[in-house]
Amino acid sequence: MTLTDTTIRNAKPGPKARKLGDGGGLYLLVQPGGSKLWRLKYVFADKEKKPTLCRYPEVSLKEARRRRDEARTALALGRNPADDKKRAQLEAGQAIANTFAKVAEEFLEKSSLEGRAAVTIKKSQWLISLLLPKIGNRPIAEITPAELLAAIKVVHDRGHYETARRMRSLSGRVFRLAIMSSRASNDPSSYLQGALVTPRIKHHAAIIEPEKVGGLLRAIDGFEGQPLTRLALQLTPHVFVRPGELRRAEWSEFDFAKARWTIPAPKMKMRQAHIVPLSKQAIEILKSAEVLSAGQQYVFSSMYPGTRPMSENTINAALRRLGYSGDEMTAHGFRAMASSLLNESGLWSSDAIELALAHDNSSSVRGNYHRGQHMDERTRMAQWWSDYLDELRSQMPGVD
Repeated sequence: MTLTDTTIRNAKPGPKARKLGDGGGLYLLVQPGGSKLWRLKYVFADKEKKPTLCRYPEVSLKEARRRRDEARTALALGRNPADDKKRAQLEAGQAIANTFAKVAEEFLEKSSLEGRAAVTIKKSQWLISLLLPKIGNRPIAEITPAELLAAIKVVHDRGHYETARRMRSLSGRVFRLAIMSSRASNDPSSYLQGALVTPRIKHHAAIIEPEKVGGLLRAIDGFEGQPLTRLALQLTPHVFVRPGELRRAEWSEFDFAKARWTIPAPKMKMRQAHIVPLSKQAIEILKSAEVLSAGQQYVFSSMYPGTRPMSENTINAALRRLGYSGDEMTAHGFRAMASSLLNESGLWSSDAIELALAHDNSSSVRGNYHRGQHMDERTRMAQWWSDYLDELRSQMPGVD
């Protein structure tokens, strides 16, 4: 007697488990609790086997019969159907481990273990999330250049050329990790050179004219917003570090006795610890900040709840409040200001200026040598720079 869907639906549980046969060794086991399991009875190597195929109704009668027929074919070829099932499960697990999404997840974990900055990892997560809808579930070894390009073009064709460029670059690092772990043999991103529109380089807006710098400094002194924000604005031109380095500055990093601020490697773009010599003016501003945030982790903490650094938009928002548009001045623009005016002064070596800006050195050995060699010069330059800023601030427009 073969089963029907109606018979199966109407089968009621009893005090004991009971079998409803369908033929060819397939039967439905109705449990006392009401669950219904498909099972297959067969003999392999002179031993009776009764593996569970799956539950009903998750697996229909038609599908259960198909699996029974596959098992009978395997038996005819001398294979144990249970072994085939285990092999299929293993292959399915390997397939999941070899998808682009899985390898990308491993790439992010590796980046975290290597000490990459949290903001860098967050940006990588975002870029990867843009790729996942198209290629996330695809086996990474099977992704073609055309598939990768189609995933990137979703963003590229909206005019976000820089984001698309970063997606291609980051995907290449994921593919190379797959190659190193023998899960792929090819990096399709390498074939996309020239396939995307090259974005125009957009420099951070900066004020570099001495008279306008003086006006900006006076405007900052008159800032009427949050006191910590004003102090962050005042300190930025003196130390000209990257905005993220300033807002995440911690009190434990400062040594006022030595007039030094040591930024740990994980916070630096180039992953190298960076020493910032502090001028008298910079220390005075920090001492004022200490009155407001002493006992907290961050020098410039957020107002609510005060346990996180200030927002990455705080300085730029303050500049807009002072009347400076994004085309005139940005938080990053203080670095361009310092670079331009320090170089124009002719008083300091280009190496000292580049080291003060924490720009990369092509050779780590040369970089270590220069960091030590130019510290005295950088210390003198830091004080000269702060004195020069004070001079610019004190000069009223049109007065020599």
